[in-house]
Amino acid sequence: MRLSDPGLDNTSANPYIATKPLAYRCLALTGSFETGKGFPDCFSGLSGDFDGQGISFGVLQWNFGQKSLQRLLREMRDQHPDIMKLVFQSQYDTLLNALDLSQNEIMQFAREIQHPVKHFVYKPWREMLVALGRTPEFQDIETKYAHDTFEKAIRLCREYELGSERAAALMFDIKVQNGSIAGETKRLISADFETIAKSLPQDELEVMKMRIVANRRAGAARPGWTADVRARKLCCANGGGVVHGIEYDLDNQFGISLKSMG
Repeated sequence: MRLSDPGLDNTSANPYIATKPLAYRCLALTGSFETGKGFPDCFSGLSGDFDGQGISFGVLQWNFGQKSLQRLLREMRDQHPDIMKLVFQSQYDTLLNALDLSQNEIMQFAREIQHPVKHFVYKPWREMLVALGRTPEFQDIETKYAHDTFEKAIRLCREYELGSERAAALMFDIKVQNGSIAGETKRLISADFETIAKSLPQDELEVMKMRIVANRRAGAARPGWTADVRARKLCCANGGGVVHGIEYDLDNQFGISLKSMG
């Protein structure tokens, strides 16, 4: 039983990921932005209790504190027990017992397997969780539990009359990193849209509109985050760019292009 697909990184063409649903591809891209890691490790984002949530894991940082990570782990346990046993080995029963604990007890368990001050998860739990995130089966569960966020991103696309896969990636990254597009920012975007020549070819019009959304949403970010938000959002709009020192090509690496999302 394989725990991951062959070693494909952020600079490699990725034929495997291009076969996956658009929601999965958008999740992988945002996961790479969030973790600074390529596929499949972009699904294995791991944080300790620095924020009081016990352990947070995966692209959307499902966590014990809000009882969201338990749901994913229980579903993986129920649907793929053989893979869970392979990943967690001698700690398999320990994890299963933890998933049946009370909320206070599971938070205590999470804090016992990490540094009390620096909040990094100890070995072997760190390696096991990262290995779990590398499995296609757990990646599919992450995609399932990110579905609501993806659907909200698609609604944003419709609101701004955008229809490409890149637009879906842009709006999904906005939902994950920024939450929303607020009223004043929406007004500025609409005003900017009015200045675009309607005679532009459809692909050029799509890109121009996405760049406006990217720049306006970045301009509304909290001080200190503007450059980071702009880099991520323009990367989606332009189909590539540099984010956190990593060069991205959305079509080659994630199968995300200007074609219609369908």
